[in-house]
This record gives sequence, structure tokens and C-alpha cells, in this order.
Amino acid sequence: MICAETKSTVRKILIDYLEHKGHRKTPERFAILDEIYSQDTHFDIETLYINMKNKNYQVSRATLYNTIDLLLECGLVIKHQFGKNSSLYEKAYECKQHDHLICTRCGKVIEFCDPRIQEIINSAQKISSFTVSHHSLYLYGICSDCKKELDSVDANE
Repeated sequence: MICAETKSTVRKILIDYLEHKGHRKTPERFAILDEIYSQDTHFDIETLYINMKNKNYQVSRATLYNTIDLLLECGLVIKHQFGKNSSLYEKAYECKQHDHLICTRCGKVIEFCDPRIQEIINSAQKISSFTVSHHSLYLYGICSDCKKELDSVDANE
């Protein structure tokens, strides 16, 4: 769940961005931001739309897409393409560094964090005098559930 301080901070970031770009500050945009920041998982637009409809918000898919674009631009949301045709998103503010394992069979996404990756980034920055602003690491393969399924099929042949 979103803490009051984070909610206040992300709202301020959005307000500053909207004012700077000359966009309107609509209740729908803030409701979408609140819904995104109340989740701890990746989401797609359709799932977000259904969640908002179930909470009786009157938000169109077009409003969701437009707001997601604004949230991407101001750095409050991250977009992922995990090898499918659809995009998944997640909140970006105060999101702990993590990377992703993606099952190429069922599409499951597993987050993981290994501090050695940060050590590699720090070393690369030092060696190259390069400042890393962010990174993404996607590892593709077969999840344990799909591996069990495939192994049982192989055993039965």
C-alpha cells in the first residue's frame, strides 16, 4: 500500500510536471496515479482499466493511455516489453532496484535483486567515467512450473 509521504511526493511530481507542460490537473489523472501506486506488481492497461472500473471510477481507456504516457514522461512509471506484443508497466518512484526473469513459454515475470549487479554497474562507471542513470536486465528462459510440465511430457513419451 502507498504511504502518505510517497503519495504526497508522487502527486507533487505530477503536479509540477503538468504545470510545467501546461496540462490540466484532472481528478482522473490523480486517481490513476493513486491506483498505480497502490499496487506492487506489474500491470497492463486492461488490468488497470478493470481495477478502476471495479472501484467505480469513470475512466476511459484513452484517458488511461494518455495518462500513462504523461507518467512515463515525468518518470513516475516504467514501461517493460517482456517479449510479448503487449506492454507491462510498474511504478518507478522509490522502486527498489530489481531485474526480471521472463518465462518464454508462459510469460511469467519473476523479479529478483542481486547486489552484485550494482557492484558491476559501479565498477563500469568508475572504469569508463560514465554516469549510469538507470538500467534494466531481462533474463529469458523457462520457469520452474513450465519446466515441470515439459519434463512430465518428456517422461510420458
